This record gives sequence, structure tokens and C-alpha cells, in this order.
Amino acid sequence: MSTAAVDIGAAIAAERVELAGVLDRLSEAQWDAPSLCDGWRVREVAAHMSMGFRYSFGRTALELVRAGGRLHRMTDRVARRDAAALSPRELAAALRDNAAHPWGPPVGGRAAALGHDVVHGLDITVALGLGRRVPEERLRIVLDTVAPRTLRFFGARLDGVELRATDLDWSYGSGRTVARPAQELLLLAYGRRVPGADPVR
Repeated sequence: MSTAAVDIGAAIAAERVELAGVLDRLSEAQWDAPSLCDGWRVREVAAHMSMGFRYSFGRTALELVRAGGRLHRMTDRVARRDAAALSPRELAAALRDNAAHPWGPPVGGRAAALGHDVVHGLDITVALGLGRRVPEERLRIVLDTVAPRTLRFFGARLDGVELRATDLDWSYGSGRTVARPAQELLLLAYGRRVPGADPVR
């Protein structure tokens, strides 16, 4: 295994443990608060984050078949069902207990797995105004995954826009410059709207 792979694995584990700690401290009202994922509360996001640990490949495939092959429909249905069935303590534990789990999305490898955790973590912490900052070394790994296919998959409309970070040396795209902290730009690249920030037009 390469050093880079080992480093990303350690980053994934650290991110999951830290996010589990965040979840442990949430109030019942915060668990039911809206996240940055349209239509999902914090508890649905947490349920979705741990789906890859709790479902075997076969069970995931069956859920996808039941959803008519539509990935977003499947993940939405499973997240809602599991959020209703699992307690906040169980959802936090699922993340912590699987810190070293090798799950990853179908494409993108370990960096994409880290991106999954980081972005969904921001869906929770930014929506709740918790002020958590993702460590720069993790943020840089995920920023390097931003590509045209990322924008398409998440519905980010950034044609004619250059994203330029104000807190580290990173940019993406070309055109009108949108200069914001790197965390905010990552959310934009993953199709999120950042609370309190003007939408990118």
C-alpha cells in the first residue's frame, strides 16, 4: 500500500471519529434540524453516512433494484428509513465504530471516501452553525477530487466561474472569480447552497 493511501486512510478514520464526537453532543432539536442536503434532517445525513458500513454489497444491490436502479431514490429511501429506526446514539456509534472501515463509493477510491465524510460532515456542522473547521490536510485531499464529473453528479452549476480559496492556495475553473474560504467552495462544488452567502449565478 502506498504512503498516500495510508495517509488518506488515517485521515478518513480521524474524520469519522471527530464527526462521531460532534454527533454525540447534539441536542434532540439539532438532530431534527435541516441539513444542507435538501429534504434531509441531520439524522438522515448521519444515517446515510453509515449506510456503507451497515449494508452488505448484496443488500445495497437489492435496495437499488427496489428503487428501479435510481441511486438517489435508493439512498433517500434508506436514509429516511434508517433515521427513523436508529437512535442518535446508534448513529454516532456507527460512525465511530467503523472509523477504519474500507468502504468507498463506486468511483474515486479512498479520496472520494474521505470526500463523502467531509462533505456530509459539513452538511451537518455548517447547517447547525457549529463553526467546525476541517483540518487543512484533509480539505486539500478532497479539493483535489473536484472535477467536471463531480460537478455533474451533484448538480453544481459553475460554468464560467473560477472558484478561488481565500484561506489556502487552491482554485478551480475559469471565468468570473468567486473567492471564499475553501470549505465554502467545496460545498459549492458539491452542489450545496451555503447559508448566509450569495448564490453563485
